[in-house]
Amino acid sequence: MAVYPLALQSIALKVAESRSVEAVLASVVHGLTTQPEVALARIWLLAAGDICATCRMRAECPDQTRCLHLAASAGRPTHDGSDDWSRLTGDFRRFPLNARKIGRIGSTGDAILIREVTHDHAWIARPEWAAHEGIHSFAGQPLVFRGEILGVLGVFSRADISESEFGWLRTFADHAAVAIANARAFEEVTQLRAQLERERDYLRQEVKVALAQDGIIGQSSALQMVLRQIELVAPTDASVLLLGESGTGKELIASAIHERSQRRHRPLVRVNCAAVPRDLFESEFFGHVKGAFTGALRDRIGRFQLADGGTLFLDEVGEIPLDLQSKLLRVLQESQFESVGDDTTRRVDVRLIAATNADLKHAVDAGRFRQDLYYRLSVLPIEVPALRSRKADIVPLASHFLRLTCAKLNRPEVDLTRVNLETLERYDWPGNVRELQNVIERAVILSRGSRLHFDLNEAARHAPEGEQQKREPATEAEWRRGQRENIVAALDATGWKVYGPHGAAELLGIKPTTLASRMRSMGIKRSQ
Repeated sequence: MAVYPLALQSIALKVAESRSVEAVLASVVHGLTTQPEVALARIWLLAAGDICATCRMRAECPDQTRCLHLAASAGRPTHDGSDDWSRLTGDFRRFPLNARKIGRIGSTGDAILIREVTHDHAWIARPEWAAHEGIHSFAGQPLVFRGEILGVLGVFSRADISESEFGWLRTFADHAAVAIANARAFEEVTQLRAQLERERDYLRQEVKVALAQDGIIGQSSALQMVLRQIELVAPTDASVLLLGESGTGKELIASAIHERSQRRHRPLVRVNCAAVPRDLFESEFFGHVKGAFTGALRDRIGRFQLADGGTLFLDEVGEIPLDLQSKLLRVLQESQFESVGDDTTRRVDVRLIAATNADLKHAVDAGRFRQDLYYRLSVLPIEVPALRSRKADIVPLASHFLRLTCAKLNRPEVDLTRVNLETLERYDWPGNVRELQNVIERAVILSRGSRLHFDLNEAARHAPEGEQQKREPATEAEWRRGQRENIVAALDATGWKVYGPHGAAELLGIKPTTLASRMRSMGIKRSQ
């Protein structure tokens, strides 16, 4: 047989370059049949039984769950056009395990060499075909990868296959098995990537639909004014400052602006400035290089770089330290920055949306917030109304949260009764939409049967229907004193537990980080 080591090495290199299983198999069989004395080369791969009802070898296959499938074939018949040896149909397109020489190799993993097929008809299914084509020898090698038999490589030669050539064919079969396994892995990765991309696109569409239909709920005039402002500012790259009490949904408004902008295909990166330790603000925003400070064990990308081409949402922007505000202003004006410990200047294209529940103008007057940064952030300020200013939205919001909560907790859906609705509409909602969501979820958890009970303020719950109490506007000092007293009362009621279930933050309907920030700014300590 004229299959020599150099020829096999050349074929093996070509096989290794193939990425698909089909290309690998074709390279193997076509490469082998370029050798002068090779008449036919075939590869069978192990797979699940599929044509058992019509397979001509069904009687020899007791299992009928797995068999060897003909996956590649190439050859040179003695008379051109007399037969197509590349076709994958025919009597031998399937081999049961342990049946005949191919099935024996696929089952045991033992190679078979027949140097004189005319002397060993027991291993030849069609002696007349072998005689007609001048087949002299047969070599069958298992395709084994990491101890698993993938299939069988069979070579029919018109010349003698020596023991040395048989050994080289064993090495070639090992290379072919590795190439097949790698190609399968590559195809699987490609398929998974395509699947993930489809799921990503699907989820993006679902988010857009959810945002359009369920994300911003309500028809009140106050909310409609906000939606009109969103439609106006979203297509631009102008900075937006969202103002409003905690729990009004400022993060949802930021998402709506991003999803309606030209940057919607790039990320929306969120940063809660109240949750960032003071010493880590610069690293959080701009990143750092390895060794820039104690604990910087590797390079870290900052939020501005992550949001490049997209939108950066800074919640509780008033909590940014004064000494860092100048660097934030620079990146907004010049679109460039340096990471901590790095001299390289990086450029970014980021749209900024900021949010705060504090009075930034008062912070500017007090010297706690830069005036130039304030005006840079508030190109278009949007006031997000409190829930008590949009009473018409309480019922649709409550129904929406009730449906989501029942689905999340795997509870049967319940309806809000007239008494429930009146109770919700009478309440003042100091924690706004977030408090409403928490109240609905708590009511579902504690419910018995199909009835809901809302644990709201007793006076608000039993106030006469339609009764309106006029309030005198409070001064800033009175408002802050009232807020401080409310926080201290909530802390006292929860044993000064800020975080977690039944904590003060949950009771007030605000984020624990927001509560901690207010406690620091107001100097509230347990010793009080």
